[in-house]
Amino acid sequence: MKLLEEKILSEGKVLSDTVLKVDTFLNHQIDPQLMQAIGKEFAERFSDAKVTKIVTIESSGIAPATMTGLELQVPVIFARKRKSLTLSSNLYTATVYSFTKQESNDISISKDMIGKDDVVLLIDDFLANGQALKGLYDLVKQAGAQVAGAGIVIEKGFQSGGNDIREAGIRVESLAIIDSLSNGQIRFRGEKASK
Repeated sequence: MKLLEEKILSEGKVLSDTVLKVDTFLNHQIDPQLMQAIGKEFAERFSDAKVTKIVTIESSGIAPATMTGLELQVPVIFARKRKSLTLSSNLYTATVYSFTKQESNDISISKDMIGKDDVVLLIDDFLANGQALKGLYDLVKQAGAQVAGAGIVIEKGFQSGGNDIREAGIRVESLAIIDSLSNGQIRFRGEKASK
């Protein structure tokens, strides 16, 4: 997705060979026009999948998932990282390790939100090692629902997650795939180094 790649080049900050900071438009501050375009793109790519619900993980996946839900006209559910007074029992739960935060979290979705008749699209902001996506997939499978695939805003193609998820038979549609962040330069799949 050219618009997204341009935004990554103009506002993204390479912090190391594995870390890209995109907090000015995706992870802290949200660019609504970009999120709307992302939602339309995911809706087009999964228009044939008969999606009934979208599942994401709090918090950075919520904006692209919501815009996709708006386009597909389906509900959006986000897995919570912490239990609350209103979400403490009757849950599907999985453990997810965050390499960025260097911690494990139990993520949960109420069993009332997903059923065996649902076709679920997973949406997330990043795909690196695939732990968050695997956790979301686990939640959906616990419900007996079908997974239509995964929509990823930014995939770090140089890390193993994308290949692992695809080898598991899950359809992955990534809007921007970064092959390298070496030497502070961003290189998208099939392109020369930029920035």
